[in-house]
Amino acid sequence: MKIIVIDGQGGKMGSLLIENLKNAPLFQKNNGRQTLPVLLAIGTNSIATASMLRAGADAGATGENPVLVNCKDADIIAGPIGILAADSLLGEITPAMAVAIGQSAAQKVLLPVNKCRHHVVGVQELPLLKQVTLAVEFIEQYCKN
Repeated sequence: MKIIVIDGQGGKMGSLLIENLKNAPLFQKNNGRQTLPVLLAIGTNSIATASMLRAGADAGATGENPVLVNCKDADIIAGPIGILAADSLLGEITPAMAVAIGQSAAQKVLLPVNKCRHHVVGVQELPLLKQVTLAVEFIEQYCKN
């Protein structure tokens, strides 16, 4: 199982996701699985990558090419909803990144951050930590099935 967390700017959302995933039962050695999922941090900039690595990612990389390469065989891609839109995250998501993420066969777990001129209608406004908690719960349930 390969889980990729993609984030930009300061990497706060990605760091929270990684920290909470690493503390989830899915990543505990006695979870009944032979191998633990691999958790990769891909930042659109080095600050985001470093932040996610400090949060506990197994490995990390920065920039467009790591997104293009790792989305090919990812099982889960998690991050802000803006990773699907070219030029979002203040321009940090390139068109090629958005296409690679969108075309990946991976399950996408997207946090509905209503910024950068993207507003998801019908989604309840929740604090970031609550969104992360819900995302981690979804990923755990997805991995069990």
